[in-house]
Amino acid sequence: MSRHSLVVLALSSVTLAACSQKPAAGPKYTTAKVDTGPVIGRVTATGTVSALVTVQVGAQVSGRIQSLNVDFNSKVTKGQVLAKLDPSLFEAALSMAQANEKAALAGLTRAQAQEKDAQRKLARAKTLADQKLVPLAELESAQAELEVAQANIQAAEGSVAQARAARQQAQVNLAYTTITSPIDGTVVSRAVDVGQTVAASLQAPTLFTIAENLSKMQVDTNVAEADVGKLSDGMEASFSVDAFPTRVFKGRIRQIRYAPQVVQNVVTYDAVIDVANDELLLRPGMTANVSFVYARADDALRVPNAALRFRPDAELARKAGKPEPGKRLLWVLDGETPTAMPVSVGLSDGTMTVVQGLSEGAQVITEKQDSGGSGGARPSGLGGPSMGGGGMRRAF
Repeated sequence: MSRHSLVVLALSSVTLAACSQKPAAGPKYTTAKVDTGPVIGRVTATGTVSALVTVQVGAQVSGRIQSLNVDFNSKVTKGQVLAKLDPSLFEAALSMAQANEKAALAGLTRAQAQEKDAQRKLARAKTLADQKLVPLAELESAQAELEVAQANIQAAEGSVAQARAARQQAQVNLAYTTITSPIDGTVVSRAVDVGQTVAASLQAPTLFTIAENLSKMQVDTNVAEADVGKLSDGMEASFSVDAFPTRVFKGRIRQIRYAPQVVQNVVTYDAVIDVANDELLLRPGMTANVSFVYARADDALRVPNAALRFRPDAELARKAGKPEPGKRLLWVLDGETPTAMPVSVGLSDGTMTVVQGLSEGAQVITEKQDSGGSGGARPSGLGGPSMGGGGMRRAF
């Protein structure tokens, strides 16, 4: 090959290399389109279903269960006999108390008779003393006997009162061997069987648990302290239970209790929800997944929350400066240039946020793509939050 050909070849290689060099590509961003749609503010919590009024029926006295007249799920009325304890010991105690009362009454009668005799002796002693027939000491002795007799009457009356009280107590204890229902309702729990001995020495043992009206229930929810300020009495609530996962139950807040509940340093408050249970689907003890809607914006201009979390490079942030008080900076992609836009931020549902200061259709930046190669970069519009609300929490 001639020298001239080598020179031409070298020049061609340099020219080709120069033509193959391209300007460095700028950074790529993932964007999402600003659209309009509903944004619903919710507070979620878990709770427990229970009856409005639940009464624990116990035994006032100790004894052996002689009979049971009701069982689980039994319908009962106020005053209905639920169970009976063996009354033998209490009947014997009542008989003894009645005998003691009779003896006390007899003692009172004897004391009254002695008092009458002392009065007669005193009257006779006065007559004889007036006639100077008996010494003054005998008169004084008769007077003392009368006073003693009157004191004996008072003591006998006290013994009668004590015996009568003991008899009444024995009657009450005997009556307590018959356990009755204090309310109309349904037996939801039975803790004893026939032949079992119950001891009521320190506290009344619980034999039955009765729910007054299962057609009206309540849900006690544990609301986090950060969310309790968003709720108020009378606010509507909806919830589901695991037994009926596709069924949505409606209720209303009756009361938000002030007493805190602290578990592992987490503070919650009980929001009590009244619920109608006409179909008797809800049972005491069920776990409820509750949702409270505290605010709603329809047809609002919204952006995904990822756009609010995006942070640009230090150089872009320095050029943008700081936003005005009460506003946030959103980065909009205009062609290939990110532009900072100050916006006012409103209601959020955890996925989308209402904003003011943007136009519908603008492309807001949600993240910067990996510049290490095409394999690490995601196409624009993919990987960001779904604009259809698919990432939002379930709405009841």
